[in-house]
Amino acid sequence: MTVSAPQKTHARHRLEIPALAALSTFQHGFFTRNATAEETYGNANCAFRTPEEADVVTANRARCCDALKATALVSVRQHHTADVVTVDAPWPWKDAPVADALVTRQRGIALGILTADCAPVLLADPVAGIIGAAHAGWRGAFDGVVENTVAAMVANGAHQDHIVAAVGPCIGAVSYEVGPEFRQRFIDRNPAFAIYFRDSAPRPYFDLAAFVRDRLKSAGVAAAHIHGGDTFADESLFFSYRRATLRGEPDYGRQLSAIALVP
Repeated sequence: MTVSAPQKTHARHRLEIPALAALSTFQHGFFTRNATAEETYGNANCAFRTPEEADVVTANRARCCDALKATALVSVRQHHTADVVTVDAPWPWKDAPVADALVTRQRGIALGILTADCAPVLLADPVAGIIGAAHAGWRGAFDGVVENTVAAMVANGAHQDHIVAAVGPCIGAVSYEVGPEFRQRFIDRNPAFAIYFRDSAPRPYFDLAAFVRDRLKSAGVAAAHIHGGDTFADESLFFSYRRATLRGEPDYGRQLSAIALVP
């Protein structure tokens, strides 16, 4: 697995991929659970989970939006689909459509994805001035959300050869234990998918980041990078659905990953 070393700037709050950070007309960030908090175990949850949290979440998202120098942050109601929406103007959260990826060519709009083990994918075409963001859990990635995002960018004027993409922190290959039926689902689709699994008694482990990276490559994206952060293993930086579930916790936060074409 090829991993791009993350930038160290603001490492506890906002993680970046150098290949995207080098594009001066874009701002991006894989924000950690500390994105708006100084303490090690921050609670910068950016998902609207309960009405009681609305004010806090709104403030957390606003700080992330400001950090990206964007005028608005747009996200969708994620349901592990392969659906992509094109953003022509920002919408309030109450009007957010059900989808798992967004693309836009509008300046000032940050496209946001929420994760807590799934893979956030941020994409930019610096020639056409088009960005994309995708929520790629195993199901969405298996069903084509990555390829659909690239196709939507191309439909809006991008070209695969110009797209720079980054797979952000997600559950790591050493942490993602799955069942044999999970592995078989992938092998039935394509026997070559066996490379994404490490056999270990009694259950295999799955490399989600590498699978998503290679979905980008299959869609024609040559510059596809992996951050390498493990959301399950690094509690100091990341929320994790699996970690919370194994502990029997009632809920868990979601970290924001976002990209903007700055004005």
